[in-house]
Amino acid sequence: MATEQVVEPVAGEREEYAGVLRFYELAKRQEWQVRDLPWGEIPPIPEGKGSPERRARRNDMWRSVLTQQLQADMLACEMASQLLNVAPDPEAKLYYSTMVQDESRHTEAWLKLINDVGGIAERDPYLDELAHMTLEADTLEEKVFQMQVFYERLIISRFRLIARASPGTVLEDVCNRLATDDGIHHGAGMAYERVLLEGAGKKMNQRLVDAANRLLPIFVKHALWRPKARAVIGRLMYERDLQRLEEDLQEGVKLAESLGLDVSGVELPRP
Repeated sequence: MATEQVVEPVAGEREEYAGVLRFYELAKRQEWQVRDLPWGEIPPIPEGKGSPERRARRNDMWRSVLTQQLQADMLACEMASQLLNVAPDPEAKLYYSTMVQDESRHTEAWLKLINDVGGIAERDPYLDELAHMTLEADTLEEKVFQMQVFYERLIISRFRLIARASPGTVLEDVCNRLATDDGIHHGAGMAYERVLLEGAGKKMNQRLVDAANRLLPIFVKHALWRPKARAVIGRLMYERDLQRLEEDLQEGVKLAESLGLDVSGVELPRP
């Protein structure tokens, strides 16, 4: 896709950052505002049918979905801010300045949606643990890989699932926008991680493998965790969730391989 040059290229040795700058330019073009969502024009979430009790249970189920996404994006605000501060390269800092804005915008949208449907529900403890592992990682390479290469890529399919389950709602609109934004975040992370890993050597490769082996068991718990409001549907969907989890883990391995990493030491956990 052709893009208008926004940033003057640096000297020749900076050509390796061209991919990061392309995603910066794309992120600027894709910016949107929370006020532009169809508030009040369509339902915030799918409207339930049946008895008041049944409608209340369905509303609680959707509140739990919104809460998990709000939690994820509040944590993403912290991680994006950290990347903006610790990335040494001006091209990456430009990109992360847009990512901080994106994650803040996502958080604002979730907060408004949750306020419209009754407030925050139960928090996912494993999501907190995963975020703190990334925030506390020792190297920039680990932080970029965990957040952008892994998390941002895998959440896209979940946004699409939620959008398909909530047609004609503000929730569908939000999820479609976030799938686009997180696709850009993932692409930028892949471009920057390739630069960071250029000539990194076996020591960094082993660090990333070790980080993956610490992260993946917690990711499995996160992927299979369900709040009380979704306990019944969680049991009904358990086999499909296991299949999707297996696909996610294999996707993570493929992403690492595409970056030139030796992933033979990665131990895929069994649920």
